[in-house]
Amino acid sequence: MSTTATAVLGGRRRRIAAVMSMVLAAVAALTISTLFTKSDAEAHGATVFPGSRQYLCYFDALGGNGALDPYNEACQSALDQGGATPFYNWFGNLDSNGAGRTVGYIPDGQICNGGGRGPYDFSAFNDPGDWPKTHVTAGATVQWRYNNWAHHPGKFDLYITKDGWDPNQPLAWDDLEKFQTFTNPASNGGPGSNDHYYYANLTLPQKSGYHMVFTHWVRSDSNENFYACSDVVFDGGNGQISGVRAGTSFPGNDGGVVSPSTNPTSPTTSPTGNPTGACTATAAVSSWSGGATVNITVKNNGTTPVSNWMIHWLWPPNSGITIRDYWSSTITSMADMQMAGPAAWNGTINANGSVNFGFNVTGNLTTMPAMECIPG
Repeated sequence: MSTTATAVLGGRRRRIAAVMSMVLAAVAALTISTLFTKSDAEAHGATVFPGSRQYLCYFDALGGNGALDPYNEACQSALDQGGATPFYNWFGNLDSNGAGRTVGYIPDGQICNGGGRGPYDFSAFNDPGDWPKTHVTAGATVQWRYNNWAHHPGKFDLYITKDGWDPNQPLAWDDLEKFQTFTNPASNGGPGSNDHYYYANLTLPQKSGYHMVFTHWVRSDSNENFYACSDVVFDGGNGQISGVRAGTSFPGNDGGVVSPSTNPTSPTTSPTGNPTGACTATAAVSSWSGGATVNITVKNNGTTPVSNWMIHWLWPPNSGITIRDYWSSTITSMADMQMAGPAAWNGTINANGSVNFGFNVTGNLTTMPAMECIPG
């Protein structure tokens, strides 16, 4: 878990209906995902260390009860501008036709969202502001991490702002210089998890003060590219994060700093677990040749009611499994990633209570993949 330093932010607006935003966001995410074809969103991820804006804002916004209520003002502004859908899809800042293109394809001022050609509106993440920041030491060797929500080969190009750049202006290509490329880095676990990631040892450049790191993931098996901007401060820090809610858990991010002598093929820590564990999902699978029936129980493990829920899981790559029909739920797909939300009558789960839904699949399925439950 990260060591968290809290910045004092004035003029904090608190959302009166924070829990309701979870309900509306879940419906929006499920609705919008039906618009995309299989080629539109086959991989997912975002920089975990140094934490990218979309990653840090999402987990800062979850607060203590699963509702979207950012502590950070820049994150709040992004939520106000773009809505909740990009927060819940923090790993989906993408362009299905990026093909490694940069200058001349992605306009200045739109670098952090790759030009805005993806399925979600990450445009607000281009704006200058007092975003969450990771504090590091120039020249230190750290463990760079990038969430592997879906696994694909490719390279990660890392850029950093040049000395003298103006942080009060939107980021331009002339502000950046490339300083590192990782090709097919190792990962600490399988896809579909908040706390699994690609990783590699990274020696930080000799910089001072506030800078921005832009990460461009270029897949080698398709034209799909991913984008992330991370705010860092070179002030002798050891991975601390400022400008976020005190006590926030950032899965996969524990400060990230390792000794230069540490074996770069091994992660320094174990995964931190699912911070949204107030609810869980378990499955019973009845299989036959070419199909299966799946019944899922969603349980509220907390002491207060859950007003909404969403279940995420990822089919194995090239599995050929498709959902034929479902009941007591609304299920939509983004390639191999599946999202299940409640029907009209089973969104609320009382403390220590549970609800059920199910579906039939075509394909060979004997056990369900790992499932993540996001409560409201």
